[in-house]
Amino acid sequence: MADQDSPHTPVRVRERDIPPPSTISAEAQRILSNGAATPGMVWPPAEDKEAWRARAGVTDPVRRKMVENMLASADATIETCQIAGVPCYDCVPANAKAADLPIYLFVHGGAFVAGGGDFAKAQGARSAHGLRVHAVAVDYRMPPDHPFPAAPEDCLAVYKALIEQSDPKRIVVGGSSAGGNIAAATILMIRDQGLPLPAGAILLTPEVDLTESGDTFRTNENLDVVLKRGLPECNALYADGHDLRDPYLSPLFADYTKGFPPALVQSGTRDLFLSNSVLLHRKMRNAGIDAELHVWEAMPHGGFLIGEAPENEEIRVEVSRFIKRVVG
Repeated sequence: MADQDSPHTPVRVRERDIPPPSTISAEAQRILSNGAATPGMVWPPAEDKEAWRARAGVTDPVRRKMVENMLASADATIETCQIAGVPCYDCVPANAKAADLPIYLFVHGGAFVAGGGDFAKAQGARSAHGLRVHAVAVDYRMPPDHPFPAAPEDCLAVYKALIEQSDPKRIVVGGSSAGGNIAAATILMIRDQGLPLPAGAILLTPEVDLTESGDTFRTNENLDVVLKRGLPECNALYADGHDLRDPYLSPLFADYTKGFPPALVQSGTRDLFLSNSVLLHRKMRNAGIDAELHVWEAMPHGGFLIGEAPENEEIRVEVSRFIKRVVG
C-alpha cells in the first residue's frame, strides 16, 4: 500500500486508447489521427556534435512541403537582409506600407536546432500576411556551432537596431516553441540592459522551462502527436553546460516583478508544453504583469499545423487582436 504521507506517490494510469474528441473541428480530428501514426523525433546525444552537424544538413521533405505551402499562401513582399549583422527576412503585406504597420520581431521555433532559413522566411511572410504587420523574422545562430547565448543575443541586436529607427511602442516580440523561449529571453535582456521595452510579447506554446519539470511533460507524453516527448538532448545542446534554471535559458525562472510587457501566452490541452504556458502565465499574473492565457481544446504542440484547421485561424485572430490592443 502506498505511503499516505509521501508527497511523491504516483498515480497509476492504465493503458488506454484516447481518440480525437468530437469537440474539435473535423479537420483537427484528422490531423490528430494522422499524427498518431507518426513516430516521434529521435535526437543524437548532446555531446555528439558531428551527429548534430550531419542532421542539420538533412532537409525534411514534410517541412519542405510546409514551407512551399506557406510561401504560396502568403501575399507579402520578402526582403532578405542583414540587421546589425544578423540575417533577417523583412516581410510586408502586399499593398501596404511598412511605416503604417506594427512591427513584429518574429523568432522562429525548431527545438533550438532547426527552423531557420526558408522556414523562418515562410513564417515571417505568413505572419506579415495573416496579421497585417511588418514582420522581421530573425535567422538567428543555432547549435551545435552557436549555442546559448547566441540566439537571444542576435535577437537583442536586431531589436536595438529597430528601436534606433522606430518607436518601441510599435514593436511586439514573439515566437513559437523554442522561439517563444528566445523571444522571452530577449525581452528579459532588453529589460535588464535598461532599454525601452517592446509593446508586447507573443509566446506561442513556449519552451520556457528547459528542466521540463511541468506536469504535462508526463501527462501529455505521446498524447501530443507533434511533440511526443521532451527535448532533453536539444536543451542540453543549446544550453552548452549552463545552468538550465538561468532565466535567459529558462524564462520561467525569471523575476517578473522587475517588469515585462503585456503578454499573450498560448497552448492546447494536448500540448506537451501546456504546463510551461500555465506556470508562466501564473508567474506573470502574480507579479502584476498584464498576461493572457489562451488554451485550445485537444490542440497539440504548435497548433494543428500539419494541415489546416479553423482552430489555427482562431489563434491568428487572437494574436491580431492582442497586437492591436498593445500597439494601438
